[in-house]
Amino acid sequence: MLSVVWVCFLVLALVCGAVTGRMDAVTAAVSTGASEAVTLAISIAGLMCFWSGMMELISASGLAEKLARLLQPVLRPLFGEASHDREAMEAVSANVTANLLGLSNAATPLGLKAVDRLYTLAGRHGSPDTVLTLITLNTASIQIIPSTVAAVRGACGAAAPFDIMPAVWVASITSVAVVLLSGRLLRPFFPAEK
Repeated sequence: MLSVVWVCFLVLALVCGAVTGRMDAVTAAVSTGASEAVTLAISIAGLMCFWSGMMELISASGLAEKLARLLQPVLRPLFGEASHDREAMEAVSANVTANLLGLSNAATPLGLKAVDRLYTLAGRHGSPDTVLTLITLNTASIQIIPSTVAAVRGACGAAAPFDIMPAVWVASITSVAVVLLSGRLLRPFFPAEK
């Protein structure tokens, strides 16, 4: 689906460039944008590798299990029966921790592992509430340290890349609260599949 969206953007840019007679600007933007994208990716790769490695160390050291116990009072009401499964809660906690640190790239594989375990616990049918809860938590995610965004801002020349933290805190906490509240309020209208 994302490929279709990008192709539509490309075609729209080409059509607009042809209609307005500014094809030279479109072709210049393509080459400049590609060059800047590669430069940006290389400049943030080091920080992303560092934090991804930290998440691996957290998992390998057993700290994930301790984080799961620490986060359990918050996660138990959200995940119901699944919160009694140690493997599921370790995976969910690792995902939540990666999101708290603003590590979207590291959070994705951890989230996929957690979803797989939650889906297995639900009997691998339908759209289990626990899986949907994790997906919405992962998408909205509270971020205490917006590492990825700060890395991008630093790579783009921001003098104080972390000065966005208060805005990120308010926006991320609000988004998670709205998503969880909406999920609870709308649940009666979308009963679980049997």
